[in-house]
Amino acid sequence: MSQIRTRIAGTGMNVPERVVTNDDLAQRMDTSDEWITQRSGIKTRRHADHGTTPTDIALPAIERALEMAETKKEDIDCIIAATLSSQHYFPGTAFFVQRALGHNSIPAIDLRAQCSGFLYGLQVADSFIRAGTYKKILLVGIELHSHALEFADRGRDVAVLFGDGCGAAVLEPTTDGSGVLSVHLHSEGTHAERLWLQVPALGNDPCITHQDLEEGRQYPKMDGRFVFKHACTRLPEAIMEAMSTNELTLDDVNVFFFHQANLRINELVGKMMGIPAEKAPFNIDKYGNCSAASIPMLLDECVRDGRFKRGDLGVMAAFGSGFTWASAAVRF
Repeated sequence: MSQIRTRIAGTGMNVPERVVTNDDLAQRMDTSDEWITQRSGIKTRRHADHGTTPTDIALPAIERALEMAETKKEDIDCIIAATLSSQHYFPGTAFFVQRALGHNSIPAIDLRAQCSGFLYGLQVADSFIRAGTYKKILLVGIELHSHALEFADRGRDVAVLFGDGCGAAVLEPTTDGSGVLSVHLHSEGTHAERLWLQVPALGNDPCITHQDLEEGRQYPKMDGRFVFKHACTRLPEAIMEAMSTNELTLDDVNVFFFHQANLRINELVGKMMGIPAEKAPFNIDKYGNCSAASIPMLLDECVRDGRFKRGDLGVMAAFGSGFTWASAAVRF
């Protein structure tokens, strides 16, 4: 009997319509297009309008993924939503996605692994499908960062980096030799406070105070140099783990899907590993860092414009808050 693997049957992405340029941000804080571009490679990002929810961003991406997969929403038997920007403190975002799809009774799962969230979700989905627990899984990376960023000098270093968006994938079993070859997950909670959002926090009593608000603890904070250094160490490790596990060479891999956190990180990692620039596409210049949505958004763009075709081999890698890092090898 042929081995059951998890096939990516369809992909989709969606971003808000509103484009925010570096010059736009320079009107709100002490920064410039040159400063942002040199340090991150970002030129624009998308921000959701007031009243938009993560589910609103997700639905068009899901519809496109279902259409590509030739799958009806009624055929989905499990939803996994990877996000760090939850629609509400509780219940999880996946339940609001389920409600919007009008598909009651199936399990809906939130997964919080930040920028590595899509790959963590892929591992969970792959385990379900290989075990025969579910047959059609909707995996989405959803982020709506802009409503929780501090657009002022104090929050500048983080606010200029992040954008809003969603990437979706429909996953199903296959025995044709394609699919997920392996997924590799890691974390290092020692450095959790190097990139985090401190409050509200149920480890505090009360979970948020007036002093917290005055001092901006409700906005994300990052030790940029520390994160950059660790990302440049962990990403090559993760990529090599996926390649060595599957006995792959650089020539075997058609596309490397790096998490889109900082173009300078990805360029440095690519140079360190000898990965040709044409094999490492990017879209961070257009969308900024969309955390758990970044890899599936890039995947969908590459599938739809022909850079990643059926039969091609891809290696995905991410690093993010937690710290988390992860990789996967996938035959599309």
